[in-house]
Amino acid sequence: MMPNIDPRAMKNMMAKLGITTEEIAANRVVIACSDRQIVIDNPQVTQIRAQGQTSFQISGSVKELRSDVHVEINEEDVKMVMEKSGVSDSGKARAALEATDGDIAEAILKLAGKG
Repeated sequence: MMPNIDPRAMKNMMAKLGITTEEIAANRVVIACSDRQIVIDNPQVTQIRAQGQTSFQISGSVKELRSDVHVEINEEDVKMVMEKSGVSDSGKARAALEATDGDIAEAILKLAGKG
């Protein structure tokens, strides 16, 4: 916003110019790219309509998930994660490895509740 302008006056000026805004109640915004996904959790989303165009302003907690990487998870890695984290379920260990792109140390910390 511009300094020293009353929000109501700003809204009236925008309305005179044909600009409308609307807050969107969203839980998560995902932008799918060819090589990754941009995920915005707990977003504040504003829809702006002006001159026949619609745009969105988004802010929140941003993280990127790479989708171009496919990591092979081998049984030795699963066993090591199970042993070091104290998890007896190989499915949980494999899921942690997949979530961390095969990073053994990060998977152990995740399962131990420290990641």
